[in-house]
Amino acid sequence: MLTQERFEAIVKVVNRAGAVTVQNLAKALNTSESTIRRDLVQLDSLGRVRKVHGGATSVVQLEAVQERCMQEKYNSNMEAKKQIAAYAASLVHANDFIFLDAGSTTEQMADFLEETSAVYVTNGITLAQKLAARGFRVMLIAGRVKASTDAVIGSEAVVSLQNYHFSRGFFGTNGIAVEEGFTTPDIEEARNKCEAMKRCHKCYVLADSSKFDVLSNVSFGCLANAAIITADVGEVNLKQYKQHTEVIEL
Repeated sequence: MLTQERFEAIVKVVNRAGAVTVQNLAKALNTSESTIRRDLVQLDSLGRVRKVHGGATSVVQLEAVQERCMQEKYNSNMEAKKQIAAYAASLVHANDFIFLDAGSTTEQMADFLEETSAVYVTNGITLAQKLAARGFRVMLIAGRVKASTDAVIGSEAVVSLQNYHFSRGFFGTNGIAVEEGFTTPDIEEARNKCEAMKRCHKCYVLADSSKFDVLSNVSFGCLANAAIITADVGEVNLKQYKQHTEVIEL
């Protein structure tokens, strides 16, 4: 097994179990304990696992199944979210056909968007209202309303998205992990996001520092599917993410 393949195998085992001993890793990968110890030192320096005495623990946190309501999200890291949203809004060009995902960070884009010749399609109810109030051309997709996140979701929403071909799409996420990519608690929201991403020429995921190294229930895209826009990351190790996609750090 090549070194990089062994690294990926170790990370997968550690993330799945949460914590693994050197002995168990050596047995699982059919290699020596000394090799595993050297690998853990390197993986720890890369931020892929956390080396502890006798083994390693995962750096990925499993998010609670119950998703927070929008009001809770508004109260979390709002300054960073506004900074991210302002930059994202600057990426919209004349005559663009834009998809805006429902979410507390993407919703902030409504205050910063200036391109009036663009058309905006969204599954965010509050976001659509804000854009309409500012005089933008905005379309709300069909589907079922999820009250806790002000989002339109469901099979009708997926079918509705299949009619579109977006120049750019801006997405929210509940978690970002190297192996699992972008994740969210709700399977229907994941289907919406996945379908919308397929319809975008260029995708951006807007994520504050709390979203990194967090794993939620359902993946809706791998890291290579979208560039990440983030700000005020603190101690988050972005190097591992930059190996897989473009990371725009503000």
